[in-house]
Amino acid sequence: MSSQENSALVKFAGSGWRRASLEAVVLGAALALAACAPVCLGQEMAKGPAPRLAADPHNDAHVAELIQRVSAEHIRQTIEKLVSFQNRSTISAQDEESIKAGKGVGAAREWIKAEFERYSKDCGGCLEVKTDAFTEPPGERIPKPTEITNVYAVLRGSDPAQANRIVLVTGHYDSRNSDTFNGTDPAPGANDDGSGTAVSLECARVLSQAVSNKVKFPATIIFLTVAGEEQGLNGSKHFAEMAKQQGWKLEAVLNNDIVGGNLGAGQDASVVRVFSEGLPAVASEAEIKRIRSLGGESDSTSRELARYIADVGRSYDAGVKPLLIFRLDRFLRGGDHSSFNQQGFAAVRFTEFREDYNHQHQNVRSENGIEYGDLPKFVDFDYVGHVARLNAAALASLALGPAAPGSVKILTKNLENDTTLTWETSVGAASYEVVWRSTSAADWEYAQLVSGGARATLSVSKDNVIFGVRAVDAAGHRSLPVVPAPER
Repeated sequence: MSSQENSALVKFAGSGWRRASLEAVVLGAALALAACAPVCLGQEMAKGPAPRLAADPHNDAHVAELIQRVSAEHIRQTIEKLVSFQNRSTISAQDEESIKAGKGVGAAREWIKAEFERYSKDCGGCLEVKTDAFTEPPGERIPKPTEITNVYAVLRGSDPAQANRIVLVTGHYDSRNSDTFNGTDPAPGANDDGSGTAVSLECARVLSQAVSNKVKFPATIIFLTVAGEEQGLNGSKHFAEMAKQQGWKLEAVLNNDIVGGNLGAGQDASVVRVFSEGLPAVASEAEIKRIRSLGGESDSTSRELARYIADVGRSYDAGVKPLLIFRLDRFLRGGDHSSFNQQGFAAVRFTEFREDYNHQHQNVRSENGIEYGDLPKFVDFDYVGHVARLNAAALASLALGPAAPGSVKILTKNLENDTTLTWETSVGAASYEVVWRSTSAADWEYAQLVSGGARATLSVSKDNVIFGVRAVDAAGHRSLPVVPAPER
């Protein structure tokens, strides 16, 4: 290797990982492998343990303290307030009289906006509270032209060189009952999706408090709540199109929809599902051909975001672990993350492990001893708090981290068993890591630290593994990994 290529090899550890400085970990791994030939390394990769992100002690303590401010009690109050609006259907009341009476989607919209403004006041104006309003024309689930309003708060990045990088959390505040066109009868929407809305609001409250305590996030964080989801993802579609048209550098979207951890039988309160698309929704024919030829079907930017969330779940005790589901969404269902996927953004969906369909899209009633309806009493508020902590940890980690390296390439000019990768340096990066996994592995297994330059050569055959490159800042925060494109 040249003087600009790092020779210290780090293998991700499983549950037995012990905290140590990054330098000590790298040195120990290098010494352990010093006498191992490339074939030995290949054998070790084939049977390697589950991946584990080595959290920087300073960063680990910092983010860990931050997410403990999430309050299940505050989340309960948020969900119960949303339910109090009786029917939050996108086609429910929005007139001034209904808003004053606290009924309908208009009243819910105004309350959410006021909550964001209250959080901003508490942090000295650190949040910019905005609305994205538009008129949706009549359609399959919209009987007449209807105003739809997305409400969001922007926490601007502290670093002028990185503030254009954006990470976003969202949930939809509209609800429905058994009849999509019923905008008057109760549609409490406690779980679907009062829970996701509560996650977005709680993340805004907690991360804005962190700014009050002098925490600086170099990148920008957006806390979004959308309407029109039950009518066909209208709100998120409009917002994602706006972001695309305005050229936003939107790096990650965390969509929370049905994260209430319903209290029915079969629920696993220890995990939350994280869905991510495989083939990118906007991939060209040429790109799909390249993906197929290189075996990159599981390496969309959304899939890399899901793996990043898995790293966060291993690094911080949120109270719930992400269960990665490698598909876009559940059968017969859809969600707002797909609106962002359609615009080429990395987006994933958080959803509880087991859903109870008696408490989704149902009129509130009792039949044959069975209770129907999406009521607060069926929501596990502690579980929603755990999901909010995981979201907050992911948002904080992404916003604290450096920009991802650009133009990542894997050199394929010659037939050789070694692998050489190159990339463009990124803002905020102090070093880089090359990560890789066997082609049959779900998550990254190995990493090699590159302490200088933008090039690395490894004694690992590119034919046998999937590579990625990520940036690391001076404090150990990591960027999203970028999978290299071949270059001849």
